[in-house]
Amino acid sequence: MDRPLTVAILAGGLTHERDISLHSGRRVAGALRNRGVQVKVLDVDAQLLQRLDALDPDVVWPLVHGSTGEDGALQDLLHLAGYPYVGTEPTGCRLASDKAVASSVLERAGVAVPTATALPQPLFREVGVTPVLDLIESQYGFPVVIKPAKGGSSLGLTIVENKAQLPGAMVDCFAYEDVALVQSFVHGREFGVAVIDLGDGPQALPPVEVQATGPYDFDARYYPGRVEYFVPARVNDTELAAITDVALTVHKTLGLRHYSRTDVILDDAGTAWFIDVNVTPGMTETSIFPQAAAAFAQASERTADDVYLDILHATLSGSDNSEA
Repeated sequence: MDRPLTVAILAGGLTHERDISLHSGRRVAGALRNRGVQVKVLDVDAQLLQRLDALDPDVVWPLVHGSTGEDGALQDLLHLAGYPYVGTEPTGCRLASDKAVASSVLERAGVAVPTATALPQPLFREVGVTPVLDLIESQYGFPVVIKPAKGGSSLGLTIVENKAQLPGAMVDCFAYEDVALVQSFVHGREFGVAVIDLGDGPQALPPVEVQATGPYDFDARYYPGRVEYFVPARVNDTELAAITDVALTVHKTLGLRHYSRTDVILDDAGTAWFIDVNVTPGMTETSIFPQAAAAFAQASERTADDVYLDILHATLSGSDNSEA
């Protein structure tokens, strides 16, 4: 092209993760500007389509985390408007954003997933709170994981140690989503595995090992002090293959595009368990994807900025805007 690329980064919106999204948007915008790209960060509001029309970008990069940013709604809108965009298409977004659905699909593909039950909030009103909590105790025992069936950044997640903590955990969960996912607790080491596809098929970036003090929740993810990250992860070849195979299988099976990040727990027996996947992973200083991208780029004496630019170019070279 004779002129610099023009990219519209979409950030913010009305999700619970608005502030993190704005931070991610600013960080990726800075990285692309470092590589000569013209970037405008646009908030997702009532003026979005008008601002996109005025800017007429070559490509759009959605970085809205949670709800409409990752459930396919924003991607559907971009399809309707005819803009090429970075990231997974609507069908893959819908599969990935619902943790219960994603786990079911992946279990059929042979991926190890924790036992889970999805419980809508209205069910508690219909059959009563106590009988449901009694069933959770009898079938799952403790500890047990309670988390929203949709959403990211571990908002609303609680690792419940005893029955007395269950009611509060359910209340916290329902503050973010109408469906609670009750999930068996998997003890082991936690990893974030980023995947990129630059046109030659998906490849896993160096896994990031997460060692947290307490649960790896929202505060641990975004406020320094409670988490230590190891890049590359402290794993042997067999363990590395196990966790990266899960991330690659997730990316392929759910039909994800361009990039993703999968959370994996490796238990003491060496089994790699799928925990969650993000189609729009966080891009803050403490987020996993940027750390993985930096480690990947360092091997060829580049930086994470170059990885973001590669993703952008892959989007432009392969985008056909075909999904309706």
